[in-house]
Amino acid sequence: MDVKTLCLGVLTLGDASGYEIRKQFEEGPFAHFFGASYGSIYPALAQLLNDGFVTVTEHPQEGKPDKKIYRLTPQGRDHFADALKSVPAPDKFRSETLVHLFFAELMTPEHLSAVIDAYFEHFRAMSGFMKTLDPAGIPPGRMFVRGIGETFYSTMADFMETNRDRVLADVAEANANAPKSRIPEAAE
Repeated sequence: MDVKTLCLGVLTLGDASGYEIRKQFEEGPFAHFFGASYGSIYPALAQLLNDGFVTVTEHPQEGKPDKKIYRLTPQGRDHFADALKSVPAPDKFRSETLVHLFFAELMTPEHLSAVIDAYFEHFRAMSGFMKTLDPAGIPPGRMFVRGIGETFYSTMADFMETNRDRVLADVAEANANAPKSRIPEAAE
């Protein structure tokens, strides 16, 4: 799904500024499964305005540029509803941490332990956060997505907690038995 369509989706939740739309991707409900930068949101909003899918109202601010609030038009709502009729592409999971863990045998045990622990803490914290969300008034689709998120985060945390010591031991053993030329020196 492109950023223009995602912006329309955010605006189905209510009128918003570009900054508020960005916050939905940083801290809001989309933060767990989609990203969008200011550099992509503002051009998308300009195109949506040009296409008649949104309107904009400027609100003066003292000492700052006018605040632009975007509102979904009926045509924008229809366009978003049409976009939801397509079959989504399969998900692709991107993770810098998993790249690091893929090459675990090239890391010092201390650094590997720190990477695993930080990743575990992230998933444990996110699982806990998902459990604290108040379900009152949440539409069924959002509750379903919330359940997927909670299951994902808790399952990842459980897997890492169960397997942490084993991977550290396996990597330590592999490093002890490997020729020294195989293991690159860590960058300082």
